[in-house]
Amino acid sequence: MDNALASPAPAALVPVAQPDGFGARLAAMPTRSKIGLGLGLAALAAVVLAMSLMGSKGDYRPVFTGLSDKDGGAVIAQLATMNVPYRNEPGGTILVPASQVYDVRMKLASAGLPKGSSVGFELMDKTSIGQTQFNERLNFQRALEGELTRTITALADVADARVHLAMPQQNGFFREQQKPSASVMLTLRGGRTLDRAQVAGIVHLVSASVPELNPKAVSVLDSTGALLSNAGDNGTGLDSQQLQYKQQIEANLNKRIYELLEPVVGRENLRATVSADLDFSQVESTAEEYKPNQGANANAAVRSQQTQESSNGTPGLPSGVPGAAANQPPVPATAPINGQAQALQPAQGGAGNNSARREAVTNYELDKTVRVTRNAVGAVRRLNAAVVVNHRSVTDAKGKTSTVALPQAELDKLTELVREAVGFSQDRGDSIKLISAPFVIEKPELVEVPLWREPWVIDLLRTAAVPLALVIVALIAVFGFIRPALRAANPPPPPEAPAESQLSAVVDEANELPGAALLPALEGPATNDKLERARILAKENPLAVANIMRDWINGESA
Repeated sequence: MDNALASPAPAALVPVAQPDGFGARLAAMPTRSKIGLGLGLAALAAVVLAMSLMGSKGDYRPVFTGLSDKDGGAVIAQLATMNVPYRNEPGGTILVPASQVYDVRMKLASAGLPKGSSVGFELMDKTSIGQTQFNERLNFQRALEGELTRTITALADVADARVHLAMPQQNGFFREQQKPSASVMLTLRGGRTLDRAQVAGIVHLVSASVPELNPKAVSVLDSTGALLSNAGDNGTGLDSQQLQYKQQIEANLNKRIYELLEPVVGRENLRATVSADLDFSQVESTAEEYKPNQGANANAAVRSQQTQESSNGTPGLPSGVPGAAANQPPVPATAPINGQAQALQPAQGGAGNNSARREAVTNYELDKTVRVTRNAVGAVRRLNAAVVVNHRSVTDAKGKTSTVALPQAELDKLTELVREAVGFSQDRGDSIKLISAPFVIEKPELVEVPLWREPWVIDLLRTAAVPLALVIVALIAVFGFIRPALRAANPPPPPEAPAESQLSAVVDEANELPGAALLPALEGPATNDKLERARILAKENPLAVANIMRDWINGESA
């Protein structure tokens, strides 16, 4: 029994020596594990590189914005020649690294970039020896058109412009010289419009830049082909400023109605609109009125007075009885200032031929009134207002809710309020109409959209699709290739043998059998009775128990 128990352990139970060092363990790995480890490491490196490239775009700043395709291509070609990294974005925007923005601008400016869509007077710097007078005149016209284009595009509301000048050649042999004309094509920015003052400014700019160009010979058009220089026919006969003023008047009156009636009928129970007919005609009249002098003649103002008297005739011969009575001098004639002149008394004496004439002219100042009348621009000619009030909700005793029309007395009161709010005038022929009608309330249809079709979900998936795919690839590489290979290279250590093996527990001896530490642990019996019987058998007949264990180890049946 001692020899049997002291026999060496079988070869299957002898532990296999593991190679020392991680490199040696990797070399001892199977080929399949090595290939998996290499593929996993390569995939993980690719994922890390892709995420780093996506996360680090660099700090790029725009060097030019709003470039045309021609200028953008020239700038990109110059940047490629200068070995400067760039990014081209929509809208004619070119980005370069933030640290090189100003240097790149200086270098491109020295190269004459961007040239712009038009050329100015710098065209006159390039002259050739064989240049004719026609070429000089054509270059001057092109340069003038380019300068006008640059000036007009500097306006905030103008995105682009083109100027065409028709400048006929002046010849001193022609009696009637043809006058120049101009046309301007404007491309406005989104949602922008030009008022009459701005269009007039563009017309004045072009006409003042070309000699002998009449402002009436300048035409301004927008990108839709509408004529702006004579912008007075927009369907209403009003220009932009007049139409804006009309809309402001109507909006203010409409706001007054809402502010006055909403507290009475409730919010969302009122609809109103106001139409104003305005008079934009400018009329200036001058009148002179003459009135007769008022009051008596004493109150009249005498401007001038002229009196003229004349008399002629032959003296009469002496007649009568000579004496003292016949030698008396004649009495002087007298005449009143006002009234009819009396006949002059002839001198006493003999018969003679006498005549006298007296004229008096008096000029008085007349009353004169000069009146200048100038009508106001934008005066209200007529107002029309229409107001609709919703039916009133009424709940009966049973709790049923219904709508009823407003009584006529209340409608009359509301009409009076509207008249006072808008400044109703019967002389102008204003019209106010207020009625009560039920409003149609449309219930919105709720369309159930699945979660995966929500816009925010779609945007989130589009944004996170690539990073999520890279993370999945990284997890597959780590847990599918790298982790199994590392486990194969680093096997777990063998479990430590218990302090007292199952065989020693059965034999109940201090000496352990050889190879007992390498034997797998046996599961204990389910009941204590069997364990006690085995212990009793081992104590009473140890030889039989040893033979049984030897047969088990050798693989023989007992």
